[in-house]
Amino acid sequence: MISLSIIATALPVSQPIQAQTPNLSHQEIEKLQQQALQQTRQGQSQQALYTLQKLLKLAQQLKNRKIELGALLGIGLNYKNIGQVRQALKYYNQALLISREVRYRLGEAGILNDIGELYASVGKPQKALEYLNQALPIFREIRYRLGEAITLHNIGLVYSTIGQPQKSLNYYDRVLAISREVRDRSREAWTLNNISEIYNTIGQTRKSLDYFNQALQIFRAVGDKEGETTTLNNISAVHDPIKPQQKSLKYFY
Repeated sequence: MISLSIIATALPVSQPIQAQTPNLSHQEIEKLQQQALQQTRQGQSQQALYTLQKLLKLAQQLKNRKIELGALLGIGLNYKNIGQVRQALKYYNQALLISREVRYRLGEAGILNDIGELYASVGKPQKALEYLNQALPIFREIRYRLGEAITLHNIGLVYSTIGQPQKSLNYYDRVLAISREVRDRSREAWTLNNISEIYNTIGQTRKSLDYFNQALQIFRAVGDKEGETTTLNNISAVHDPIKPQQKSLKYFY
């Protein structure tokens, strides 16, 4: 699943909000925001949680809802990173209420996507779909194509995990169309990979290889070595599921 909390546009804590507060409070807020961002990026989740709780308390004292929203999202993200899903959901839901209160539609959609992702991660696909399907129309309404593509991808992945490959393909096809429309070559290639894997699981080997080879050409064109290697291994697994590693070497030469 792809999270939108990592994207700067959906995580206010990664873009310090200019607070209309006295200078001392403003400086403290900026310091805490930058510290929390650095700790989060470095995987220091416990330290980030401590910093973000301080930021949250200060934001609540100043009654600054935007900074409070950013702190709540950061706390939720860090709890998710250390596997504490219940705590993550608690803070994401608080952030969701504030995003609706301040009419921050992009934030609302991003949080809905991330709540859906969390439910999917703990084996609750129907709850995941409930939230993802709330996020999708908001992204369309505000014309945020990246968010729409990510949410469509996540819905497709949920359907794949619950054994509904055709529905999964329908959503991946829509991601593919958006990727081509906005000329996101990397996302296009990874989506082709996802479609290939679905076709392989339902026994349509020829179609699977066709999509894998399309993905391979794009990865090579954009110089994505990780994508190229992943696709080569996937191709070899289709050709010989018993010895994919040995077969894949042939594609490098």
